[in-house]
Amino acid sequence: MNSYVAKASTIERKWFVVDAEGKTLGRLASEIAAVLRGKRKPTFTPFLDCGDYVIVVNAEKITVTGKKLEQKLYRTHSRYVGSMKETSLRDMRANKPEQVIELAVKGMLPKGPLGRQMYKKLFVYAGPDHKHQAQQPVALSI
Repeated sequence: MNSYVAKASTIERKWFVVDAEGKTLGRLASEIAAVLRGKRKPTFTPFLDCGDYVIVVNAEKITVTGKKLEQKLYRTHSRYVGSMKETSLRDMRANKPEQVIELAVKGMLPKGPLGRQMYKKLFVYAGPDHKHQAQQPVALSI
């Protein structure tokens, strides 16, 4: 018996749209990462990008539990001395709500070239509108 291994030419990709309104950040991000990676498909192959495209709308209406709005910090550093900046989740959600979901999903994908390729199939929008109507995305219930 031989194991089935998918080929890059035989992978079919679908488009999904996810409404993030009222969803918890971590639970939503882990489901999105599984779809981007292709783990929900029977043809999943760990070393290939088998995943689908995901569009996330209403990113500004995401919820978190506990005291994460004040305690969760996003740190950036330009590698110059004294240039580290910290932003709380509350400020990040107010200024860049798309980036909150993008960073959460990116941390759950594989590191390296394969993970970066999977990450490019994620599109996040703060409001309810998106520009991918031509792809005819299907609503994904999470």
